[in-house]
Amino acid sequence: MKILAAIARETGKPFSVEHIEIEEPRQDEILVKVVATGVCHTDLVVRDGMMPTPLPAVLGHEGAGIVEKVGAGISKVKPGDHVVMTFNSCGTCPSCKNHDISYCHEFFPRNFEGARSDGSSALSQDGTPITSNFFGQSSFASYAICNELNVVKVPADIKLELLGPLACGIQTGAGSVLNALQVSQGDSFVVFGTGSVGLSAIMAASAVSATTIIAVDMNDDRLALAKSLGATHTINPSKVNSTEEILKITGYGAKFALDTTGIPAVIKGAVESLAPKGTCGILGASGPDTEISFNETHFMSGGRRLMGIVEGESNPDVFIPELIRLYQAGKFPFDKLIKMYDFQDINQAVEDSESGVTIKPVVTMPAA
Repeated sequence: MKILAAIARETGKPFSVEHIEIEEPRQDEILVKVVATGVCHTDLVVRDGMMPTPLPAVLGHEGAGIVEKVGAGISKVKPGDHVVMTFNSCGTCPSCKNHDISYCHEFFPRNFEGARSDGSSALSQDGTPITSNFFGQSSFASYAICNELNVVKVPADIKLELLGPLACGIQTGAGSVLNALQVSQGDSFVVFGTGSVGLSAIMAASAVSATTIIAVDMNDDRLALAKSLGATHTINPSKVNSTEEILKITGYGAKFALDTTGIPAVIKGAVESLAPKGTCGILGASGPDTEISFNETHFMSGGRRLMGIVEGESNPDVFIPELIRLYQAGKFPFDKLIKMYDFQDINQAVEDSESGVTIKPVVTMPAA
């Protein structure tokens, strides 16, 4: 079947919107008519050659759409169901069996290698294969193939255009707070970086009534938005020392901190801002060989903790519907982060994301 797709053909170059072919779904696969897809920083990291996903590739991993066809072995969804496509996993390793799906032992090959487990691709152009299966979906396209392990059925009465970002960025921020750190009522929480992930973390902390919620960023407009979404305090580290300010606000340091920047110096400051027995979560790194250093005595003597977090430690089948319920209850207004773009304008969406003009771009597919 002919589909429309945005192809990353060359490292660091704009996406090329072209017609390509997609295979029929196999027995264990699901064909989804994509309605909209979020644009995530990870898509751009791959486009820019910082991950070994082979180009040319169809990226996109925050897809939302309607099930078109299912293979004979599929029972989880049926044609006509509204779904979100999230990260992929194997379903059989010790982590998956323990419901720690985001720490699947095959997370990297299932999400970044750009092929089915047998090495084949569902996408091609004039007989030449194009890298597909990115995060088990490659949803920068009018149709995508996924499987039961990374598809989540969602209510049909919620606009699908909004729901794609719940698959990764927003799930990561909110899940880091609710699942990994387990911030709760009365806690103090500080987030470093107020992009879509950091702002989602703030909304989640507010939803569980954390008492002190501190946003740290050098963009005053983002800090103002953070305040409107639940932050009780904001800090611009270009104007003041963020660690000193956090200690001043909390009296002894924060119980929880979350770094969304991946910058070693920022992570060091986040650890320094922790109270005794406090925990800092980190969501990314600025490069594959990046190292973090901090004062051993301060870290050890206060019983402080540093933890890596992937995809918000979420079980998407449970957590994405939970986020939708919070949204419906008015406690998680993630729609305030989203700006819609026509699919043909995907490169403008990317540019606006990279410049900071747009927090969470979502590209919508043509109706036909």
